[in-house]
Amino acid sequence: MALIAPHIIPHPVGEIVDEDYFGAISSRFWLGSDYLGRDMLSRVLMGARYTVGISLAAVSIACFCGVVLGMTAAVVGGWLDAVLSRFLDAMNSIPGKLSGLVVVAAVGSSISVLIVTLAVIYTPGAYRFARALAVNINTMDYITVARTRGEGIFYIIRSEILPNITGPVLADLGLRFVFIVLLLSGLSFLGLGVQPPYADWGALVHENVGGCRSAPPPSSSPRWRSPA
Repeated sequence: MALIAPHIIPHPVGEIVDEDYFGAISSRFWLGSDYLGRDMLSRVLMGARYTVGISLAAVSIACFCGVVLGMTAAVVGGWLDAVLSRFLDAMNSIPGKLSGLVVVAAVGSSISVLIVTLAVIYTPGAYRFARALAVNINTMDYITVARTRGEGIFYIIRSEILPNITGPVLADLGLRFVFIVLLLSGLSFLGLGVQPPYADWGALVHENVGGCRSAPPPSSSPRWRSPA
């Protein structure tokens, strides 16, 4: 739906199409209208592009960096493993939402800043997960055989360790994707995420929270209104 959203939205996302703000569900507005009279269905579909797109980019960067660093630390060991582990543990001890708030408030909110910030926040967790898997694999007999053959670090990482941790890493990527969606939505709800006129799902909640008591679909339970 996020991919094909521009081709199926019934109304332009920024256009005021309803004279009744916080309008109810009707045959014309399937999810009602928001606080300015814009079509909510169109904004939800287009908001999915930002929520899913930013989260997918951030989790891909975080898992790639975490897995590469984790496998390298596990295979090389020594001072590199100690320095990376202590540094990323220190980063991991800082609450993610607090880090996001500080960075976005200081640098400013843009899509590129959000992607990098979210990726940095979740890289330490991906590193710890990948390193734990790689340390176990690194003790296997076939790794010892590969070292005995004279294989280098790059070969061991690429051909011996990575294929054996791909499944768990992909499962971890899926979980972190959900966590990043929640963090991104939280930042947007606080006004530090995707900026107007664009909006992700968290920003849509933030925009329409003022109508919780009286507005039907945008912020509370739906009701049906017959078309005029």
